[in-house]
Formats: sequence, C-alpha cells, structure tokens
Amino acid sequence: MSGPQSPELLRLAREAARRAGELLRDGRPADLAVAATKSSPIDIVTEMDIAAEKLITDVISDHRPDDGFLGEEGASSEGTSGIRWVIDPLDGTVNYLYGLPTWSVSIAAEQDGERIVGVVAVPMRGETFHAVRGGGAWATGSWEGERRLTVRPAPPLDQALVSTGFNYVAEVKAHQAEVARRLIPLLRDIRRGGSAAVDLCDVAAGRLDGYYERGLNAWDVAAGDLIAREAGALTGGRPGERPSRDLTVAGTPGVFEPLQRLLEDFGAWHD
Repeated sequence: MSGPQSPELLRLAREAARRAGELLRDGRPADLAVAATKSSPIDIVTEMDIAAEKLITDVISDHRPDDGFLGEEGASSEGTSGIRWVIDPLDGTVNYLYGLPTWSVSIAAEQDGERIVGVVAVPMRGETFHAVRGGGAWATGSWEGERRLTVRPAPPLDQALVSTGFNYVAEVKAHQAEVARRLIPLLRDIRRGGSAAVDLCDVAAGRLDGYYERGLNAWDVAAGDLIAREAGALTGGRPGERPSRDLTVAGTPGVFEPLQRLLEDFGAWHD
C-alpha cells in the first residue's frame, strides 16, 4: 500500500512531468524533422532530452534534496532518503523527431527498491496517467475530471490487440521482426506505437490487450509498469521473472500468460 510520502511524491511527479512536457512540446522547432543535415535534428532532440531531464530533477530536488535519481540522460545519485526517482524525460524520441504525437515524459518514485508512484504525461494527446501503489490507476484528458483506469476484459488470444517495439540494432530488429511474423497469425493484430511508457498506459486504459518488448531499460517501464498493474494488468518478463532487458510483457489477465508462453517458445528474449 502507499505510504505517508506518496501524496507529496505524486504531486511532485505530476508537476515535473507537466512542466517537462510543456518544455518539449513548446520548444520543439517546427522544422525539426526536415533539418538540413543529418546530425542537427538528432543534436536538437538530445538537447531537448537533457533539458527536460534537468528540469525534472531540479523541480524534485528543490523540494526533496536528499532523494536519489536514475535518468536516461545521465542523472544518477544514490540519495539518503530511501526514495529514488526513475526518469525518462522523452520516451519516443523518433516520434518526437518526426512530429508524431506518441511520445511521453515518464517519472516513477521508488522506495527501498519498490515502485510506489508513477506518472506518464503524453502532451500531444493532452493526457496524463498516474498511479500510487495500492491506489489504482487514473488518467486525465479531454474528458472531465479524473478517470479510473481498468484493463479490458480478456479476449481469446486470437482476438487480442498487442503492441510491441523494435530495437535500433539491425540484427536484433531482424530477430524481433521474425518473432512478430510468427505472432501475427495468432493475434487480432500487432501495433507499433513507439513509446513503451505510452503502450503500458494504453494497456491500463483498455486500448490494448497486451504489450511486449525486448531491450528496455528501467526508466522506459518504471512508471508505466506500475500504472498497468494498478489498472489490473499482469506484467513480467520471461516466465517467473520480473520485467527486464531480456523481455517485458504486460497484458490483461487471460492474455498475459499465453502471450508470455508464445514469446518464450519463439525465443523473443534472445538473438
């Protein structure tokens, strides 16, 4: 269950995610995807990534200077409070580069290694997802007020809509494509959203029946995993294991286990 610090941690995470999302949304050059040189758009995205992470760590540190951090762009400190923040300031970098809307800011708080708060802001959708351990998963968006999230009733696997992602290393991507080729006839269909955090939140919101991906880092999934589980999803890695770089799987009960078994049979976790 949530602890006495959770309301403060949630408030800080939501504020930091909102401000970072606004920075990324409003600071993105309109011509970013068609810049004159190959390196310049990547450099700009990297600069935005770093600026967003700094904004997040500054907001949190101003209120909680003794907390630790683990961030994609290099924020790393142990802290002395027992709280560590796990941050992905821009999940869905390629979508951001091309002007696609599916990118997010992901912030989670851990207490003694256990995730207790998660926030994922999706600025171009106008949506923010959040959860406190034991308190359910919630979202704000174009609707009025906060909406409690609940996963979809589980369909038969051949009617399940499942999302995945692909690595940028050619050999790994080729293996992932082969796994997807074998899965597609056994499912309703596969989607490729481009942001692990958003995919996990879409499982929570009932927009997907399942999700899997190989090669993810802690900051990719920390907030989204908590949000999905608090909405009733099951999450894990290989059978009997927690999500890891080898494999992350999430799904509504009834989809999770058969999907996980297929991924194990197909060797989704290795080349």
